[in-house]
Amino acid sequence: MNYRHSMTCYTEGIKVLAPVKWRGLDGLMSVFWDAEGQPGAKGYYLSPDPRIVIFFNDVSPHIRMTNRESGVIDHFRPMMRAVYVPAGVALWTTFTSPHRFSHLDLHLHKDKLLRFLSPSVGSSAALTALRRPVEIQDVGAIETLASLLVDEVSHPSKPAIYAESLVGSIVSGLLDIPDSGSEQPNGRLTQAQMNKLISRINGRSDGRLTVAEMASTVGLSESWFANVFKQTTGKTPLQWQLGKRIDLAQKLLVESELTIADIAAQLGFSDQAHLTKAFRQIAGETPAAWRRMQRLL
Repeated sequence: MNYRHSMTCYTEGIKVLAPVKWRGLDGLMSVFWDAEGQPGAKGYYLSPDPRIVIFFNDVSPHIRMTNRESGVIDHFRPMMRAVYVPAGVALWTTFTSPHRFSHLDLHLHKDKLLRFLSPSVGSSAALTALRRPVEIQDVGAIETLASLLVDEVSHPSKPAIYAESLVGSIVSGLLDIPDSGSEQPNGRLTQAQMNKLISRINGRSDGRLTVAEMASTVGLSESWFANVFKQTTGKTPLQWQLGKRIDLAQKLLVESELTIADIAAQLGFSDQAHLTKAFRQIAGETPAAWRRMQRLL
């Protein structure tokens, strides 16, 4: 399939630092960028085709993203290491601090993706996966596959099928593919949906999301999400989220010298007493006692 991607793209304050490397394959285009953004730099991207963006360093403290045209600051969220953007979904980005970054863009023809996924998961599940956005911070093996693909894009040395198979593995590992064509088997969230929630929570410095934001992350209505989440975890979304925030508090207590009051403020608790009450409820100890115990281990 002869394929040339088409994307509307506007950037401001972003400078390309090296020649762009690209390679056209059957139904897809691979493009590698090395660039730098200044504080306040921004970008707008809209493609009629699905695409994948994989960053080779952590950009979440420096780049924020939104799919809402208004650009209200509350609508922005940290940019994750790997992002799947469905066809026709607009993306706005802004830099909060200067940052050099490199990333691989994969522009994919919808028919190519359907032909790849449908024999294994069925056409219905494949179409569902193509409509679901994905944002993950823990890229794991996907980064390794992307690095191999960048090497082949930069210095082609193998048949095209090698690069195409790398893309196929990236797609399989990243897209949120329903199990057996069922979006909510047994009224529960899929593991892929839970992974998306965990990645989104981990991308927030305070570990906080509203129930509406959590529901939107996995593509469900707020009321349905609350129901299936309780079926999946045995906890309400906010109870589960509080546990994750206490996990963050424990990490800060061990790895930093922040005071308990500072940790409370960073994680969005109203004050030290609020954190202490929640911490004791979940961990069985006060933060101070828990920190002392860990330092004795």
